[in-house]
Amino acid sequence: MIKRANNTDPAGAKTAILDYCTRKGALVAGVADLDAVERICPPGHRPSDIMPRVKSVISLGVGGQTQGAWSVPAKALGYFGSTEQRAYTISYGLAFFIERKFQTRSIYCPPDMDPDSGPRVPLQSLKVHAEMAGIGARSLAGDILLHPEFGYMYFASVFTELELEPDGPMEENPCPAPSCVAMYRKIGRTPCMKFCPVQCLDGEVAEDGSQGVMRYDMAACAEMTQQYETVPAAIMNAISAQDRNEREDALFDPDNKMLWYKMSVGSGGLLAQCFECMRVCPLATRAPLADPIARAQQSALSDAAE
Repeated sequence: MIKRANNTDPAGAKTAILDYCTRKGALVAGVADLDAVERICPPGHRPSDIMPRVKSVISLGVGGQTQGAWSVPAKALGYFGSTEQRAYTISYGLAFFIERKFQTRSIYCPPDMDPDSGPRVPLQSLKVHAEMAGIGARSLAGDILLHPEFGYMYFASVFTELELEPDGPMEENPCPAPSCVAMYRKIGRTPCMKFCPVQCLDGEVAEDGSQGVMRYDMAACAEMTQQYETVPAAIMNAISAQDRNEREDALFDPDNKMLWYKMSVGSGGLLAQCFECMRVCPLATRAPLADPIARAQQSALSDAAE
């Protein structure tokens, strides 16, 4: 049994935890208000449903694609996968860091699907955690969170029985950007709405330029980007085939051959991914530090100043 450190300074602990996150590669990190998260999330998907004695929810974010990736054709971008594994690696290590340094139970929050609810419902909403921790804000592009400095990011969470002072959500949402508002005034759509391949995004920009309404057709989006059923569907079609030729067609048609190839090489973009709404988002790709090259240049200037 873990022996807890009862004399832990909460402020010092939070500083050490957030410092660990940035040292390991996170761009931002914060602590969500546990009570707010518990109110927002539905029963069965609250932090306390995973960790009954949880006291704090820590959220961290890592950068998205390289600037080079955003410039390639969609068929190539789909192979790049994402940087989310980096976020998960940092949070996994953070849970061990907290237990080792503060002798308090902590867990890496599983980013996976709820086996009781199917492949579209996660055990926990990492994006709710991030939003409540103030490291991302809801965009007009479905459920994607954006940061005013770092743009498009991937998030991960850690639950702990260590009580930490929570941060609040961002005071201002950077989405929509001024150029998106201008486009909406002209054609009634923002770039993400206009260029979504399956037209799953819709919404309204208020008179003051803020988000008025955001509509997101998750089913249409998932059909392209979250094809978890692709493998079993291909196998089922082969099993139910009437003859050998039909079975070969089910397994070796061009689309399925590409699927088997991705599986064999362990491609990060295993089934299907779509980044077109983010490719045209001025925040995702052109926020001040969304560009890894710009981040490196700023870091070099900071080092030189020191």
